Amino acid sequence: MECEEKRVDTRVLDQDEMALMVRNSQLIFRINHTMPFTDEYNSLVKELFGDRIGEGSVITAPFNLVASEHMRIGKNVYIGGNLLGMCRGGIDIEDDVMIAANVSLISNNHDLYDRAVLLCKPVKVCKGAWIGAGAYVMPGIRIGKYAVVGAGSVVTKDVGDYQVVVGNPARPIKELDRSRFDE
Repeated sequence: MECEEKRVDTRVLDQDEMALMVRNSQLIFRINHTMPFTDEYNSLVKELFGDRIGEGSVITAPFNLVASEHMRIGKNVYIGGNLLGMCRGGIDIEDDVMIAANVSLISNNHDLYDRAVLLCKPVKVCKGAWIGAGAYVMPGIRIGKYAVVGAGSVVTKDVGDYQVVVGNPARPIKELDRSRFDE
């Protein structure tokens, strides 16, 4: 996914951005300490994401999101526990995605010389993709439709539609039969 890098200087966040960061951090803390699959839990998740989370989607506590206002979750998405989302560059998860436990979706990194500056590139997880436990998806990456990222993989390059990747760095090992998926 070819995308433009955005620079964010964290020293100059305005008052509204700081207030939103505090609000979202406190909401995430409350979600992580609330009984899951209850009306209270669902209400807090809805408060955090608003219209940026689709019907039938589940995000399992605990999770940690930084700049969660830049994350969108489609319909019928399952996200296992211990998700780390560094969302400043944008994270877009399309419908019917499965994300296992202990996954990191990272859309920003620090400038090597000025660490207060974040270098941001969006992460996109396309329809029907599956990300295995403990995988890392780095800034600017697109995980293709119905693609599979093996457990423990570190994704540093785009993953094609229907492609299976594994390893560190992740590399393709197989292409899935497209005719086996309903589209």
